[in-house]
Amino acid sequence: MTVEVATARRGQVMQQLVVVGNLVGDATVSVVPRAAGRLQDISVRLGDRVSRGQRIAKIEDVELQEQVKQQEAALEVSRATIRQREADLQLALTNAERSRNLFARQLLPKQTLDDTEARYQSAVAQLDLARAQNNQSTARLEELRFNLGNTVIVSPVNGFVARRAVDPGAFVGQNSPVVDVVDIGRVRLVANIIEKDLDQLRTGDETQVEVDAFPGEMFMGRVARVAPVLDPATRTASIEVEIPNPGFRLKPGMYARVTVTTDERKDALVVPSNAVVDMGGRRGVFLAVENDTVTFRPVSVGIDEDTQIEIVQGLAEGDRVVTTGAAALREGDRVVIAGAAGGRRGGGPTASGEAREGGSGMARAGTAATDGAAGAAPADGTRRGGGGRRGRGAPDAGASSTTQ
Repeated sequence: MTVEVATARRGQVMQQLVVVGNLVGDATVSVVPRAAGRLQDISVRLGDRVSRGQRIAKIEDVELQEQVKQQEAALEVSRATIRQREADLQLALTNAERSRNLFARQLLPKQTLDDTEARYQSAVAQLDLARAQNNQSTARLEELRFNLGNTVIVSPVNGFVARRAVDPGAFVGQNSPVVDVVDIGRVRLVANIIEKDLDQLRTGDETQVEVDAFPGEMFMGRVARVAPVLDPATRTASIEVEIPNPGFRLKPGMYARVTVTTDERKDALVVPSNAVVDMGGRRGVFLAVENDTVTFRPVSVGIDEDTQIEIVQGLAEGDRVVTTGAAALREGDRVVIAGAAGGRRGGGPTASGEAREGGSGMARAGTAATDGAAGAAPADGTRRGGGGRRGRGAPDAGASSTTQ
């Protein structure tokens, strides 16, 4: 069997979680009028960019303007009435004081005094009534002016017109949307993750975002929110990833893949992922040892990437482990490393480095080659250039061998 070997080395590994979903705007607002009426004009169309406070549409206000004028006139009458009532009160007060003096000197009958006091109290009441009516007129005028101002419909947010619901001439009520405005200065991805991945995410984790519309480009974002509860029906929790979108290139509805790095080791001991096998319920690797045999070594693993895996315990840097073909090996199997110098009796090695059938048979790994032209092997144990075969030195990472 031909197998390949690799050397345990130091490297960087990352634990990553990938979630997918559709992008949505940071805010989507249905703009509704605060006053009912017939739409006089609408100044935006689908896709137009709008700013907060920008005029979007106008409701006819001729009737409201007339009502405002009438109420302004009524308020002036009310103010004049107050002035008249104040003058009446002052006169009634003067008469009442005179009557009190005359009555005190017994120059005025009690009945006349009572009549004067009654007129004074009536003047006070009339002034209070005039002031109340004036307050009522003022409030009504403010209401009409407020309604008049509400005939101008403005955007409550910065964004783009995502939908225009009506055209000029239509009658709109206070709950009738005129346009929808979406803010895409920042977009969000809302996705669901399964419960076993929930503990890996933290608010603030940086993310990398890819969308099909821009292949090869990476957008940066962050985990903004993680739901504190799971949906009991799906056993998933919602997360929100916020992605800055200063150029407005990302659009709501785009399909996106978000990668979150949940753990990272910058100086981990790593081997290729296919080097780790299960044997008798234990995880481990096969080490290539002397005499081109292999021995099983149990290991503890950490972060598992697609192509490499972290070894937490059980190996040392520089150990040679079998990769391709490891799953078929057993303790003590003998191997020939592919790519190493090997040979048949009376001939050199093949281009692939495997011993070739010939003469009295295939040379076993670890036996001397019969090639008279073979010279001393270099320090790394492989023959470069002419014929010869593999010696007993350490193989290069990525070499392979054959079991006899």
